[in-house]
Amino acid sequence: MTTTTDTSTVAPVPGRLRQLKERVPPRADFAIRRIGRLVVSLIVVVLAAFFLVHMVPGDPVRATLGPTAPASLVEATRAQLGLDLPVLQQLGNYLTGLLQGDLGTSIQSGLPVGATIASRFPTTLTLAALGFVVAVLGALPIGMGAALIARSGRGRTVNSGISGFLGILIAVPDFVLSVGLISVFSMWLALFPPAGWGDAGNVVLPVLGLSLGAMAYLARIVQVEMIKVLDSTYIATAKAKRLPQRVILLRHALPNIVTATLTVGGLLLSGLVAGTVIIETIFAIPGAGNSLISAISSKDYPMIQGMVLVYAFTVLAVNLVVDLILLTVDPRTTIAEG
Repeated sequence: MTTTTDTSTVAPVPGRLRQLKERVPPRADFAIRRIGRLVVSLIVVVLAAFFLVHMVPGDPVRATLGPTAPASLVEATRAQLGLDLPVLQQLGNYLTGLLQGDLGTSIQSGLPVGATIASRFPTTLTLAALGFVVAVLGALPIGMGAALIARSGRGRTVNSGISGFLGILIAVPDFVLSVGLISVFSMWLALFPPAGWGDAGNVVLPVLGLSLGAMAYLARIVQVEMIKVLDSTYIATAKAKRLPQRVILLRHALPNIVTATLTVGGLLLSGLVAGTVIIETIFAIPGAGNSLISAISSKDYPMIQGMVLVYAFTVLAVNLVVDLILLTVDPRTTIAEG
């Protein structure tokens, strides 16, 4: 006796998935997709960091212990750190440690990588956050002022000068700008110390060296977007109503450049986090960047991998936060682009 199953009422799997997706609100669907991209990106970063570091020629243990270290000590250290195991087995141990919150042990210092990062990365985040605040606070008035001058038609020379100055700041690399700041404000004028971290005076030059290029780039974006907004119909209507200039700018013009400013600002913040590596090296700041440079010099695999993961996670998290903010500010455009 055979039995038959009526499948006419059972929706195919793709159809079920489509129905479930249609039931999910657009904002939640956008957030889920963004978080999924974050997870996939982190997996790629973990694998890339592990294999790329292991592809670098040379023995990290020998580089740390020195060329005169006995071979027995080198072999014992390699066995202690698990570097004598096959690469795939090292990868398995590394992934297991990551799932348990263990980033490994530094070959150079013998300290846990997580402890080193926990003690140094807050300084890096502080530097990046201060640089971002300075960049935004400087870019908004400069960009808006340049747009107003360009639209007035009476300040072509001033507008050209502002655009040229911003272009120079954008073109000059951070390390060249930082060296120039040290030469002028530390060596020549003796206003600020050339290196160090902790006091208010130590913060000024590193933050300026990190933020001036980003500020100039963001100011140009604000200028272009503001000119577009000032040429729009609703601004002409607001002017026809004889609203004060301050009201037109703050209530009507400024909110309409938020989307573009946030998008570029998020990218700049990610770049500032990565740019701290150079700034910390120039100004001898005891942050994660200094530790990363030292780890690369000594081929300290666990420290390099840990630092790369933390930097990558920070950048990806910043991008995710910016996307979620944009979802709140301009949900239709953000969801359509996502």
